[in-house]
Amino acid sequence: MIPRTLFSAEHDLFRESARRFIAQHVTPFYSEWEKVGQVPRSVWMEAGRLGLLCCNVPTEYGGPGGDFLYSTILMEEMAREGATGPSFYIHSDIVAPYLLEFGSELQKTTWLPRMASGEVVTALAMTEPSGGSDVQNIRTQAVRDGDHYIVNGQKVFITNGHSADLVLVACKTDPHARGNGISLLLVEAGLPGFNRGRKLEKIGCKAEDTAELFFSDMRVPVTNRLAEEGQGFKILMTQLSQERLVQAIRAVATSEAALQWTIDYVSERKMFGQTLGDFQNTRFVLAQLHAELQAQRVLVDRCIALQVDRQLDPVDAAAAKLLATELQGKVMDQCLQLFGGWGYMWEYPIARAFVDARVQRIGGGTVEVMKQIIGNSLLPKAVPKKD
Repeated sequence: MIPRTLFSAEHDLFRESARRFIAQHVTPFYSEWEKVGQVPRSVWMEAGRLGLLCCNVPTEYGGPGGDFLYSTILMEEMAREGATGPSFYIHSDIVAPYLLEFGSELQKTTWLPRMASGEVVTALAMTEPSGGSDVQNIRTQAVRDGDHYIVNGQKVFITNGHSADLVLVACKTDPHARGNGISLLLVEAGLPGFNRGRKLEKIGCKAEDTAELFFSDMRVPVTNRLAEEGQGFKILMTQLSQERLVQAIRAVATSEAALQWTIDYVSERKMFGQTLGDFQNTRFVLAQLHAELQAQRVLVDRCIALQVDRQLDPVDAAAAKLLATELQGKVMDQCLQLFGGWGYMWEYPIARAFVDARVQRIGGGTVEVMKQIIGNSLLPKAVPKKD
């Protein structure tokens, strides 16, 4: 294997801590969480106590003061265990950066310490029943009324939706504009008019609570707005590189784990007087997957290094997500095939990983959107000439 050179000795110690946390507080209880569709708050609190949440939030705001590599480690270790819940990455690596970069001093001092401790769990609410990838077309409206916004609308497919105490909600503050009419509001879950719908039943990621959210004449203080009115779409665009890289990191780590589960299985499974791993077809399948994963690992690690230096290009992030998530689907399908009938049984990690992988090609921007982004960078559309 090509050696990874991203991590320091301090990062390696953090990885050991993350593995101990997962072994003690996640793995033994995970099957029960899948049945109830949610993770207990105590798990978030323990992760916060150990400094596993909001890794790159500075110490002045109650965070560990680390870099994105610490977040990467926790994502990788959770992915290798096949644990999609708790969804720490949404909280720490998607919501927290918005607040850290664009929040007011009051917003940061109010929320970031409680997010880092696990006392407050967060979610990001963009997707609506009318569409997901086209953020500019959202319909949830926030109408200014003195020192408040009156919010009406609906969100769907919201990860952490049932757990969240604080939701970053994308709203239309100017219904006649597209991107320039979007603002972001920090919405506390206890506000009158805030209602959670049912827990959505998904084919995978069953321990990850996913909800519909409804807003009915919900009054949100103007002081809860992130940055200036109408800047929401621009703000969202600034963090898309990291959001897409997060999906690529999780995809590669899960795929590497699945490949290793399969190698271990075929090395022991007896068939026709030999092991399944002795067959040429098995070796060729695993060799191909190993080679493709190694290439993908090099690309993703390079993207991680660029993101640490805040130099990751959105198009490169889109390419990493596109390739990593499509390869993840291929790995899960071909590895499950080598498990035979046992691979179809829920008790085997490969079965859960197979269904969990499917959403990776949808969440954070579909693969079709990634292709459109990359294609537009290669072949910019000509601007029509005015007569």
